[in-house]
Amino acid sequence: MTARRAVTPALALMLSLALLAALATLTSCSGGDSDRTTLRVMASGELADMEPLLEGLRRDTGVHLEMHYRSTDEAGDALVSGRHSYDLAWLSSDRPFRLRLKQEDPRGTRTVGLQSTPIMRSPVVVGLTPDAARQLRGSEPGKRLSWADLADAAAAGTVRFGMADPRRADSGLAALVGVATAAAATGGALRPQDVGCDRLRGFRSGQTLTADTSSDLVDTFVDRPGRTNALITYESELLALNESGRLARPLEIVRPADGTVLSDFPLLLLDPARRAAYDRVVAWLTDPDQQKDLMRRTLRRPVNTDVPRDERLRASVGNALYFPDDPAVLDRLLDHYGEPGRRGTDQVIFLLDFSTSMRGPRTEALRAAFAGLSGADPTASGKFARFHQGEVLTVVRFGGRVLDRRTVTVRDRGDLADLGAFVSRGRYDDATAVWSALDHGYATAERALADAPGRKVSIVLMTDGENNAGLGPAAFYDRYRARPAASRAVPTYPVYFGDADGAELRRVASLTGGRVVDARKSSLSTAFKEIRGCH
Repeated sequence: MTARRAVTPALALMLSLALLAALATLTSCSGGDSDRTTLRVMASGELADMEPLLEGLRRDTGVHLEMHYRSTDEAGDALVSGRHSYDLAWLSSDRPFRLRLKQEDPRGTRTVGLQSTPIMRSPVVVGLTPDAARQLRGSEPGKRLSWADLADAAAAGTVRFGMADPRRADSGLAALVGVATAAAATGGALRPQDVGCDRLRGFRSGQTLTADTSSDLVDTFVDRPGRTNALITYESELLALNESGRLARPLEIVRPADGTVLSDFPLLLLDPARRAAYDRVVAWLTDPDQQKDLMRRTLRRPVNTDVPRDERLRASVGNALYFPDDPAVLDRLLDHYGEPGRRGTDQVIFLLDFSTSMRGPRTEALRAAFAGLSGADPTASGKFARFHQGEVLTVVRFGGRVLDRRTVTVRDRGDLADLGAFVSRGRYDDATAVWSALDHGYATAERALADAPGRKVSIVLMTDGENNAGLGPAAFYDRYRARPAASRAVPTYPVYFGDADGAELRRVASLTGGRVVDARKSSLSTAFKEIRGCH
């Protein structure tokens, strides 16, 4: 008979420890979501303020979020290409990414099943120094300010603002969409035909500060006091800045009357195998208690409607503007706005017909059109289309020959007043040399481009009569084709009424890349606002 050995307490302990180690090894190699797991998250830089809350998420759900911060454009590149190793993406907005994906994948096969859950919201608004706010309101202390008011003040040099680069940061892109949507005034999402640099140039002229992210923008604004008097970014960041003690005086937060674009900070599931952990994270983040804590700590608005808003967030965001649903809109917006850090000079050459038929009411209409573009037009469209700081304006008056010319660089109201006086003065001529005047315009453009290569130059040709002197169309075209390529790229925008040859003017607009406006169907002021000498 075999003897039985007694199991000592020490041996029993050793066996128990070995069994626990084996179980731990099996659990770690299981491959599925366990009670405790780590998810790699590609996140917008603005979400760095969420770090203090993530320990509570890990404690309550067992899910640790390993955050890797990227700019909007870097995150979009990674998501569109699919070359990444992330389980989730947490962005300030997923709309630019979805539009890019729509462009790459028109049939939408890659977006099927892509889960996205909004976590919190913040509109992109404007922070104004008290002095700037008071100056914008003028004699109306309680006036609700609009994007149009801001664009008007930027063009006049009253407002100098900071905004993140719209090519790299969602806050900058959302602001640009808001401005362009307000300028289009269609009441719907922007379409490609609604986007024109004529409605953005005045606004852009007021930008004196930029950065790749909204948080860097805020830091730069604080470090360089006096360089700007307005800041365009998320409402949450402006509220936090006002409470930080970093400013001598808090900014007035303006939620533009013509609407704002909301960012909803969505959490996206990229790896379907991690759905169980994703669901736990979403449930925790959208729980009323956590939404209240998120609101208190980050000053973003809750998505859970059961959560009462913090008193600092009681102000209505007003009209929520539609985000474009066509990728071509964003392409045009970014192309027209250009690089925020590089402020180029625009030049418009106005060729104005001063034949005797212009005498009287037509000259009055021309004077009114220039006064409107100089800031006298109080309408929203007038505020977006006006002449702006730094713009070079050349006015050529012609009849059967060039009668006079004047060039000004807009620095203040005095420059525009001088130009208005020049436009309204007499000296008419019995003849009309349309093509000779246009040839003179291209010679002027050629000299401007030789002095400043890369300058954006355009020509606006206004005439009310048929050509009866100087060059004919064929001779003009011969001279035009002989000019350097940069000069031939200068577009012509004819504005015509009266007896002008509409067919020939449409031809020259098409050849040069411009477009024509028939002022007989509206007014000269409306035609000039519409055309504005802009690509």
